[in-house]
Amino acid sequence: MSGTELWRAPIESLAPRIADGQIDSVELFDCYAERIARLDGRLGAYVALSGLARKTAETARDEIRAGRYRGPLHGIPIAVKDNYTTSDMPTRAGQVAVKNEYPMVDGAAVARLRAAGAVLIGKTRMHEFAWGMETPPARNPWDEARTPGGSSGGSGVAMAAGLAAGALGSDTGGSIRIPASLCGCVGFKPTFGLIGRSGIIPHSWSLDTAGPLTSSVRDAALIASVMSGPDIADPGATGQILSLGTDVVNAGVDGMTIGLCRNHFFEALDEDVALSVEKRIEGLAAAGARIVEFSLPELACGLGAIFAIELASSTSYHALRLRDGRSEAMAPDVRLLVEMGRLVSAADYLHAERYRRTLCQRMAQVFSEVDIVLTPTSPLTAWPTGQSEVMLAGRRESALAASWRFTYPWNLIGAPAISLPCGKDRRGLPIGLQLVAAPQDDITALRCAAIVEAQLGGSALKIG
Repeated sequence: MSGTELWRAPIESLAPRIADGQIDSVELFDCYAERIARLDGRLGAYVALSGLARKTAETARDEIRAGRYRGPLHGIPIAVKDNYTTSDMPTRAGQVAVKNEYPMVDGAAVARLRAAGAVLIGKTRMHEFAWGMETPPARNPWDEARTPGGSSGGSGVAMAAGLAAGALGSDTGGSIRIPASLCGCVGFKPTFGLIGRSGIIPHSWSLDTAGPLTSSVRDAALIASVMSGPDIADPGATGQILSLGTDVVNAGVDGMTIGLCRNHFFEALDEDVALSVEKRIEGLAAAGARIVEFSLPELACGLGAIFAIELASSTSYHALRLRDGRSEAMAPDVRLLVEMGRLVSAADYLHAERYRRTLCQRMAQVFSEVDIVLTPTSPLTAWPTGQSEVMLAGRRESALAASWRFTYPWNLIGAPAISLPCGKDRRGLPIGLQLVAAPQDDITALRCAAIVEAQLGGSALKIG
């Protein structure tokens, strides 16, 4: 691979070449910087670039040459979603009309990346305050008239177009996995609390989860492992560290039990999505996995529950902004949602939390019988930007409701879920496959995803 095509390589292949001196971190940084300068004016993945990034790459190069190699992220350019606070770049959480109002300090996850030697290249565009599924004006590299998804859309665009080696996102109801699915990359939502959230602008305290978007499953596991660990400023942090072993990449699925919930996750699907996912199920069965089907009628009430929790949480966070009239600066769609949270009563919220507990108990029973739940990530591929409704299985549905129908249940129970590309539709748009394991069992989700990725001959679907 020539130096100008380093952007095509996943971190897992770049890291050893940097470590042994075949390439250096400045050469790698310059490759991404050239692509950003050439492509991002059109694609809109970034809202800010770090003025210190190249200097950081130079420092990494010098440290590695001096024998002070810190590990596989040393010298690797990583993009950061605009709701993570950083010491060298402003944080606006997707706001356009408001200047930086957050401290310029590194949050826990960002600090761990810096300590590992990563080069934080820039801040990626997001849907304002992590609401919404379009991330305007970012464009999907596979079809620039279509949405990249949200709210971590800029990170999805950066990965699909080769504008970073890895990117950070946040996931409250699917905001990592949806852009990963629509843009053709890997998106990993770890167990709730595995990665500390101090320094991440809140959306919903009991749902928000930090995680990476990457070119491969191993890259996702690597970045998540570096960011995992204690965070005394986040009461929701588990303090656990994601320890990677050879089983993540080498173990097979022979003897693994994979569950399919046909009554929710396989209803009202785009035909191409259904065919692609069924092909992957067949592949796993052929590799020795046992496929079982189960039903979750409880999911019929799930969307209302998570929506009530999100609305109430977001409105609580923005209470002062609403009181002082500063919500008028918000985009109309976001302002409407933030103000709608005032209509969620205490009884509504408690009913939603009771439902959530019931779903957790029900899913604990499921995971006592299966190792993995497999679903499509999204029932459809990227839809035209600005289109508020989509047609699925002959019925009209809200694009917002459709896009997170298969992702939000796993936020409610705090389970690890990973999306990876599993093909393309007839228009050449990426299709995502979602694999979910029981809470705290992130390794099983990554292990199964690595097997699917190997069957597909690699995951990343990057635009040249």
